[in-house]
Amino acid sequence: MPTGVALRDVREQLFDAADRILLTAGPEALTSRAVTTEAGCAKGVLHRHFADFDAFLADYVLDRAHRMDAQAARLAEAAGTGTVVANVADALTDLFESVAVAIVALVTFRDELRARLRATWPAGVPVLTEGARMIASYLEDERARGRIRADADADTLGAMLIGTGHLLFADRTGVRPSAEAVRDMVTKVLR
Repeated sequence: MPTGVALRDVREQLFDAADRILLTAGPEALTSRAVTTEAGCAKGVLHRHFADFDAFLADYVLDRAHRMDAQAARLAEAAGTGTVVANVADALTDLFESVAVAIVALVTFRDELRARLRATWPAGVPVLTEGARMIASYLEDERARGRIRADADADTLGAMLIGTGHLLFADRTGVRPSAEAVRDMVTKVLR
């Protein structure tokens, strides 16, 4: 990028570049140089907007976790429609076919990133924690409608579904689980 050319939405350009790198090459390929090259800007641009690369990564992970609000709203709107199994399976597939699996690997891969996230996110991996909350909230709505058992523990089920879903999708380079496999898992957990 030539000197003096203004960049629009620099943070978003850098975060989108990080998404592309994580999805194509994994967390080991995510470096400040790779991000700025992918974003088409000078390396100094990242360091003008973030104290260091781990600060960039922490903001990136938290941004992606907060982006789940739109997905949570769509799932909440689905309460009372379709089937509970299909709604949960679709939500899990949407979550785990996004950059979420790669973010989990990134957080696991980088000790300093985990330490920085603990300052603002006290437990768990942000995308997984938000996913579990999203599913639990939806299941609470469905429980109130009588579409799942009245004694169902939505928080525990949400965590179980996120954990089991992550195991199904964890190999980012392998074959994705079929829609039938995801629905079968959701059916068994909810049972």
